[in-house]
Amino acid sequence: MRNSETDQRGSALLAVLWLVAALAAIAFTVANTVRAETDRVSTEKESLGAYYLAQGSVYRGILWILWGSNNYRTEDGEPLFFHSPMPRIHYEYPNGAVDVEVIPEKSKLDINHASREDLLRLLQALGTEPDRANTIAQAIVDWRTPVAGDGPSMMDAYYLSLTPSFRARHASFEEIEELLLVRGMTPEIFYGGFRPGPDGTLVPFGGLKDCVSVYGSVSEFDVNTVQPAILSMLGVSGGSIHELLAMRAVRAIPSAGVVGGLLAGSRANGKLVIGGGTITTLKATARMRLPDGKLSDMSRTVSAMVKMLPSQWDPPFHILRWYDSATSVSGTPYQAPEIQTGELSQQ
Repeated sequence: MRNSETDQRGSALLAVLWLVAALAAIAFTVANTVRAETDRVSTEKESLGAYYLAQGSVYRGILWILWGSNNYRTEDGEPLFFHSPMPRIHYEYPNGAVDVEVIPEKSKLDINHASREDLLRLLQALGTEPDRANTIAQAIVDWRTPVAGDGPSMMDAYYLSLTPSFRARHASFEEIEELLLVRGMTPEIFYGGFRPGPDGTLVPFGGLKDCVSVYGSVSEFDVNTVQPAILSMLGVSGGSIHELLAMRAVRAIPSAGVVGGLLAGSRANGKLVIGGGTITTLKATARMRLPDGKLSDMSRTVSAMVKMLPSQWDPPFHILRWYDSATSVSGTPYQAPEIQTGELSQQ
């Protein structure tokens, strides 16, 4: 009888232990779920807050540009708000901080008039392997070149073999996103991505979209915002590019003549100017302020392509494009790819 009672008590104790273990596992799972959801909600809150902070700063940057070009000046006659050259505006807010990059579209290469050779050099400067770069350069020229009659071009047969099939427009690019359709193009080449940095960590790098524009130039580029890949395309050495980037990281370059010595022997000599054009991209990167006063590691970047209009217009600006999820590689150390100039000259 005693053995039976002991067995029953042991079974009951074992059942209680199993129940306690099961409840502990459930509590642990619930706690992890709650923590994960709390972190997710916190991240979403920071992301949403940073988005609206960046969005508001884009419009504030537009107003600064307009006010800076009018009569809002200090006692010394200096513009009270924006003045050229001013490639970056920094805003401090109680709940965060925002950096606004002011990038004239004239600092980019005109995708509709750039030569095939310059397109090839630019793609290789971005790290594209030579054969693919050659294919993309040919495809870009083919896409924007009209064809006689209704006959297909040399690239149309490839496009017609795809599913879904299509033909090249054979007209000027209206938006740079059309480049995603040309033969050989990949999202990484167009948008950029990440590559190992000097310390082994992944650092972002820009893509073709940061270097070309339908409103760009083939003869003059803004010295304070021109992309390193375009400088490389123009024959500036890697060392000179590093030096130029270091100079403008400290303060805006006031005159193209300041960097004249870095451009000697390259096609960039005489092609770097201050500002240019009436169409500007404002790219705002925002970070929220944490309860301890430090800035969050999480950031959001938005950008707008803006055309400035004469003062009699109301409003005196027009937003041509808006990007809710833009990227910024400003401040990323430049890594010059190994450009195989021998293969370039042969193609």
